[in-house]
Amino acid sequence: MAPEPPPPLLTMSEITKSFPGVRALDGVDLEVRSGEVHCLLGQNGAGKSTLIKVLAGAHQPDAGHITWRGDPVRLRSPSAAVRLGIATIYQELDLVEGLSVAENVHLGHEPTTAGFVVRTRTARSATAALLARLGHPEVDPARLVGELSAAQRQIVSMARALSHDVRLIVMDEPSAALDPDEVDNLFRIVEGLTADGVAVVYISHRLEEIRRIGDRVTVLKDGRAVAGGLPAAATPTSEIVALMTGRDVPYVFPDRPAEPPRTEPVLKAQGLSRKGEFAPIDLELRPGEIVGLAGLVGSGRSEILETIYGARRPTTGQVLVDGRPLPPGSVRAAVRAGLGLAPEERKAQGLLMLESVTRNVSVSSLGRFARGGWIDRGAERAAARTATRELSLRPDRPEALIRTLSGGNQQKAVLARWLLRGCRVLLLDEPTRGVDVGARAELYAVIRRLADEGLAVLLVSSEVPEVLGLADRVLVLREGRVVHTAPARDLDEHRVLDLVMEGSPAA
Repeated sequence: MAPEPPPPLLTMSEITKSFPGVRALDGVDLEVRSGEVHCLLGQNGAGKSTLIKVLAGAHQPDAGHITWRGDPVRLRSPSAAVRLGIATIYQELDLVEGLSVAENVHLGHEPTTAGFVVRTRTARSATAALLARLGHPEVDPARLVGELSAAQRQIVSMARALSHDVRLIVMDEPSAALDPDEVDNLFRIVEGLTADGVAVVYISHRLEEIRRIGDRVTVLKDGRAVAGGLPAAATPTSEIVALMTGRDVPYVFPDRPAEPPRTEPVLKAQGLSRKGEFAPIDLELRPGEIVGLAGLVGSGRSEILETIYGARRPTTGQVLVDGRPLPPGSVRAAVRAGLGLAPEERKAQGLLMLESVTRNVSVSSLGRFARGGWIDRGAERAAARTATRELSLRPDRPEALIRTLSGGNQQKAVLARWLLRGCRVLLLDEPTRGVDVGARAELYAVIRRLADEGLAVLLVSSEVPEVLGLADRVLVLREGRVVHTAPARDLDEHRVLDLVMEGSPAA
């Protein structure tokens, strides 16, 4: 006879939350047990972010009930949630870069003498103990957070959560900026937390992670929980995808051409390098071709894209478009030559978050709408609408603020910007980061169609299956060097991972 499951640590019942013009949550139920990893899945806009903000005390529900350790509670503020033992680590980490690790960990509850003098040594000692518990004793509590890597910042956020007496930690896309080794370490930390009885609510778009780390799954769609408490390991991927999307989404990539393009390269990188970031690289890119750069975080992938784009000045070598060299370190010259970049940090580097869809699409082409020193708004809106409709951007409202769109549609807006500009070479850095399953399939189809129409695409992704599924040809990077080049169809995930972790430079 199977043992009775433990009573729930947290129960959220019939949670409802509306904003002007939209019902974000419509009677959602969530039950979490001590010591489990409960995965929360759903497309962008399904209600995940709103639900965890209700749990964090950042939003007040319009209706519904929350029970914590058997007692009804009202989470009136984030500090009230933390006092109960609920901590949230958001995808966009809310750390203060100008403060030290220890200052960030104890921010708001600093150890003090006589109530006002901060005991710096005590804070650093306590922080060091937390970092050791998380398996990262090498992180210096006195170091500024602004000097840390993405993975180290993630650890600092976890240490800050553990600096309170937490019984439940919410992790929102915690692996989004981590390489495979760092993800493995993240999972070891999660396993250690759950072994101590801490519950984890884990949000990720990477379904393979759910298999590895999850115990149970709740799926949200259109603000409702369409499934709750599914066994993570035993529920087929196809069933989860169908629940998330309301339809069966083929988990395949668009067909690639049978033969590679025979045209002359539109872009060449010859002996291109940056000291301390990547060794000299030779690269050719033809119209209609998608070339992928595969490698771990820190292997030089993004740095290569940014150097080609002119955002970084090379130490050696040059970039040529149609055989003509570009001035080194000049974004203006690269854009004029037909290059466009969709950066990894879409919100911080690629979008004007307080502006409309129209302005985000037109911003690189404003000169064409200038009339006597003024912008022809009608022409600008019409051109933006044409570009966004070509990519099926939703909602079809050019006046909408870009920040109100889902991640997938924000990315389409970035692509539409470069289509409007007449881009010939598209540089994509993590194009589906933070994008849900259904929107990913749409983006894959868009990228492939653009290539089929003659655009040259250089793609960086941390997800090896994405590189292999989209690219025609792949350059494998390890520690800033190209260790292998091959048609994508001749590689598989295991071969690429072997090369990036243990490979030696290919002949």
